[in-house]
Amino acid sequence: MDPLLLLKAAVMGLVEGLTEFLPISSTGHLILTGALIGFGGPRAGVFEIAIQTGAMVAVLWEYRARLAWTLRGVGFGGTPDPLARRFVRNVLIAFLPAVVFGLAFGSIIKQHLFSAVPVAVALIVGGLLILWIEARHKRLYGARDLEGARQARVETVDDMSAADALKVGLLQCLALIPGTSRSGATIMGGLVLGLSRKAAAEFSFYLAIPTLIGAGVYSVWKDRALLSAEDLPIFAVGTVVAFFSALWCIRWLIRFVSTHDFVPFAWYRIVFGTIVLVTAWTGTVNWAP
Repeated sequence: MDPLLLLKAAVMGLVEGLTEFLPISSTGHLILTGALIGFGGPRAGVFEIAIQTGAMVAVLWEYRARLAWTLRGVGFGGTPDPLARRFVRNVLIAFLPAVVFGLAFGSIIKQHLFSAVPVAVALIVGGLLILWIEARHKRLYGARDLEGARQARVETVDDMSAADALKVGLLQCLALIPGTSRSGATIMGGLVLGLSRKAAAEFSFYLAIPTLIGAGVYSVWKDRALLSAEDLPIFAVGTVVAFFSALWCIRWLIRFVSTHDFVPFAWYRIVFGTIVLVTAWTGTVNWAP
């Protein structure tokens, strides 16, 4: 196995883990990183989706106690608990729109929008939306939102209704557009819907479990003819690196959202997206995959 190829897989895994749960678009960053380091092609596309499994396993590990309680609560070796059943119901409700829209429009979007310029535009637009949402929060609640003095309509994920879950799930579909950010759409959308910052972030983590599993399994199965046993080391390296970097990111983000807003991520998106557009239009950087 080519050591350089393994190094590229590790870099891609690191980018996946660090960006999957931040509102800056993991898919967009993987597309841009792949273009920069020469990691492209149909097999690379399968790899980028498959290594999301590493980020998903990080969620399973970090919230293993909550998930074990949930399994017992829905009847797997424990007493049925209505709260656990409602939680599972909400996650499944939120997951379904991504299945429908992904199957309907995924191929078209991948054909036309998986390149540097559309990603950069989506990064900038998403950054502007984050600024608007945060400004709206500041007008409505001032500093109380970050100080915890404000009583959000939905304080925890257990307070969410089926309607809340469906709305978050519909917002997640925006992330089919690379550069939008799945976590950005669900977390910032959750804030607009009345979820607390912690509830919005945690529900985004939980929703990642079926979403990333589903996307990874579907992609690998659909494009299995492109893969061989020789690809296993590359996939393994990318997935393991994605796991550890995502685990760190999840723990950091939960601490961050308790005392900070998402404005720094908005400016990062705007600046980075602008740099990509300028370098693409001037030919300074070749962003072709």
